Amino acid sequence: MEANPAPVSAEGEQPPEHPDYKVYKSRPGLLSRLRAPDLSKLRERARRKGPDRKPPEKEREKPPPAERPLWRRALKWVGIAALAWIAISFVAFEVSSQIQKSKLTDMGNTLHGNPFLAVSPQTILVIGTDIRSGQFAGPDEAASKSCLEAAGSGEAPPSNCTPYRSDTLMLIRAGRGTFRKLSIPRDTLANIPGQAENKINSAYAFGGAKLTVRTIEDFLGINVDQVAIVDFDGFRKFIDTIGGVKVDLPTKVCSTVSGGAFNLKLSKGEHTLNGFQAITLARTRENTCGSGQFTGTDLERTQFQQLILDGIKGRLTSPLRLPYNFIKGPFIGWNAPKAMVSSMGAWTMPQLMFAAVIGGSSGTDVLKPSGTTPAGNLIIPQDECQRAVKKFLGGDPPHTPVCSPPS
Repeated sequence: MEANPAPVSAEGEQPPEHPDYKVYKSRPGLLSRLRAPDLSKLRERARRKGPDRKPPEKEREKPPPAERPLWRRALKWVGIAALAWIAISFVAFEVSSQIQKSKLTDMGNTLHGNPFLAVSPQTILVIGTDIRSGQFAGPDEAASKSCLEAAGSGEAPPSNCTPYRSDTLMLIRAGRGTFRKLSIPRDTLANIPGQAENKINSAYAFGGAKLTVRTIEDFLGINVDQVAIVDFDGFRKFIDTIGGVKVDLPTKVCSTVSGGAFNLKLSKGEHTLNGFQAITLARTRENTCGSGQFTGTDLERTQFQQLILDGIKGRLTSPLRLPYNFIKGPFIGWNAPKAMVSSMGAWTMPQLMFAAVIGGSSGTDVLKPSGTTPAGNLIIPQDECQRAVKKFLGGDPPHTPVCSPPS
């Protein structure tokens, strides 16, 4: 038997079928029956919909923020510009330091330093050579560019160069709040490894900076951690960049250097020297003022060199020079490392500058001879070596000083 067909509408369409679904009734849970109904949310909703409702705090209109005064906005941008200027100065110093380090000859395992000078005091040997460019020499004393580069990098004199020697030997002890100086007269008699005994400055002529380091380590019983070779042209530019150096001369000074190419005539007392004058004073050995002035010994010469170093430090750390140093910051940052070729690069050189600022000044100390040899060499006795080194290091040296050989 056939089932009744579904009814058909007048248009011939069948009505839709009812969906097949089930209805479920929910009952409140056991715990919900025990709790009282919470109508607070319903009351709150009704209150908000009322005509006298207040908008919530976050919906209320806030007054526009007051505009900052012009002077405060200007001060903000001045501060940003100042920080950017300081950053440029620091980057210039870092880049220049690394460039100067790359010029140093290979020192092998001669040096004992580490990158952490700020917390670990180190001994730095500063060397100035007697080779000169046309700017600092008489017509017959100027060296070729290749010889200047060899001397400035610490190399021993090439065969095509006139032998050059170390004209300045100064030790600096810097780091962890320490900044001390000790000068070694260049005419000091010393044992030079692999050579006959000679003036200590001749070690540079035999083996450059490396042999000079070894000679001084044996002579004083110390370890040399870093080395710096003075670049006279860079040194002059640096002094001019900081506006000269102020020195307090203990005596009247008259001198003629490089066959009359450079001359000084200074009275006793304070003077501000430009770059050329400072280098001339550092090289002064002979008195041309007549009797009654300094005697022109190598000891006084080393004292002049330390006065110049103190003058540079004073120029950079004086609060009165802060505006000038700030304005000249990038130029000082670039020219300061160019005063020397050194083993201290972008990481260690800033620590040396910081040590110089906070380390105070220990005054001038020079090895004092007990006499001279017939050839004019200075004799530094054992007790003088031990006195000077103990003061310089702040304790006994790691090795026994050899000092000058017995005459």
